[in-house]
Amino acid sequence: MSTQTFDDVMQAPPSRLREFWQAFAHNKGAVAGLLFMALLVICALFAPWLAPHSPIEQYRDFLLTPPMWQDGGQARFLLGTDELGRDLLSRLIHGARLSLLIGLSSVICSLLPGILLGLLAAFFPQRLGPVIMRMMDVMMALPSLLLAVAIVAVLGPGLLNTVIAIAIVSLPAYVRLTRAAAMGERQKDYVTASQLAGAGLLRLMFICVLPNCMAPLIVQATLSFSAAILDAAALGFLGLGVQPPTPEWGTMLASARDYIQRAWWVVTMPGLTILFSVLAINLVGDGLRDALDPKLKNAD
Repeated sequence: MSTQTFDDVMQAPPSRLREFWQAFAHNKGAVAGLLFMALLVICALFAPWLAPHSPIEQYRDFLLTPPMWQDGGQARFLLGTDELGRDLLSRLIHGARLSLLIGLSSVICSLLPGILLGLLAAFFPQRLGPVIMRMMDVMMALPSLLLAVAIVAVLGPGLLNTVIAIAIVSLPAYVRLTRAAAMGERQKDYVTASQLAGAGLLRLMFICVLPNCMAPLIVQATLSFSAAILDAAALGFLGLGVQPPTPEWGTMLASARDYIQRAWWVVTMPGLTILFSVLAINLVGDGLRDALDPKLKNAD
C-alpha cells in the first residue's frame, strides 16, 4: 500500500489539498490554535496601528494602573500599566512581533543546517555519520536552557545572539530526525531506480529523498517554534535575552517580578500570553502530525 508524502500533498490537485485540510480540521484543538496564531500574526504585522499607545512611552501619572475592569482602572489602558507607566496591551502587541521573529529565525537557522548535516550523516554512514552524530550526542547531553545560557553568556545578550543560541540548542533534533528519515528512504525502490538511472549524489539527496522526509520535519519545526518562544522568554527573564526597553514577553516578566503582590496584572498578562501562544503552536503541531502521517489517518 503506497503512502502519501508531504511532497504529494503540496503538489496535489485540489481534492488532495481538501483531504489534507479535512484531516487537519478533524482536530478541533488544532483549528483553535491556528485561529489564535493567525490573530497573533496579525497583531505582530500591524502592531504600530493596532497598539493604542507607544510601547516605550511612559505615563508618569498612571504608574501600576490596574486593568479597566478593576477599581482605579482607566479606559485608555485596557490591561493596565507597568511600573513605569507604560501601557501593557501595547507592549504585549509589540512583544508578539519580537517573539515571533525570534521563533521563526531560530527555526530557520537550525532547520537548514540540521537538514544538511542529517543528509550527510545518512549518505555517508561510515565517514561523516559517526562524527556528526557524536557531536549531536554531546550537545543533547547538556540541558538545553543551560546550553543556551552558556552560549549567550559567551556571545553577550541581545536579539541576534539569542537567535543563535536557540538555533544551536535546537540543531540536534533536526539532525537526528533527518538522518533517521533519510536512511529509511534510502532503502526504498525509487532511490535504487534513481541511482540506476544515473542520478548524482546531490539529486538523490535534495530531489529524491529530502521531499519525502519533510512531513516529520515540518511537525518538528512547528514544535520547535513554541520551544524557541519559551527559551527566548527564559533568556529574557534571566536578563540574557532582548534588553529593555524593547518590549519582549520574557523581559516584561523579569522587570515585573518585584510587583507580583502589588500589581498582579503586570506578571499575569505576559505570562498568559506566553502560555496561550505556546499552547496554540503545540496544538497546530498536533494537527499537522495527524494530517501528514498516513498511519494516523488510516487509523481514523
